[in-house]
Amino acid sequence: MKHYSAIFAVLAAGLTSPALAQSEHPSSEPLASSARASATAEDKGLITTDMRPRFRSYVVQQAPASFVYSSPVTVGTVLPESGVTYYDVPADFGVTQYRYTVVNNNPVLVEPRTRRVVQVIQ
Repeated sequence: MKHYSAIFAVLAAGLTSPALAQSEHPSSEPLASSARASATAEDKGLITTDMRPRFRSYVVQQAPASFVYSSPVTVGTVLPESGVTYYDVPADFGVTQYRYTVVNNNPVLVEPRTRRVVQVIQ
């Protein structure tokens, strides 16, 4: 019986420790996560949250034709080999390794070699 008590105590401690650890984090954690996500986007060469409205305006001004894709386009979607036109991203946006196109009226960043969508700009 002593073994069961010890096992129960260990399990109980394990179940409560995540809750305790969570309560120790300051309330600014979502802000810190957001900052990390933004830095990660920049590190990956994606359009940052702050630049998205300006990039979307840029794309609208360029007025490229929108490719119609039969399914919703998400990160990871591989676009077809033909029928899609890819454009260079201006250096103002800091993204040079990707190209952009418009799919279902949404600008997307695409890895040019694989045609894989890496970001959908909403």
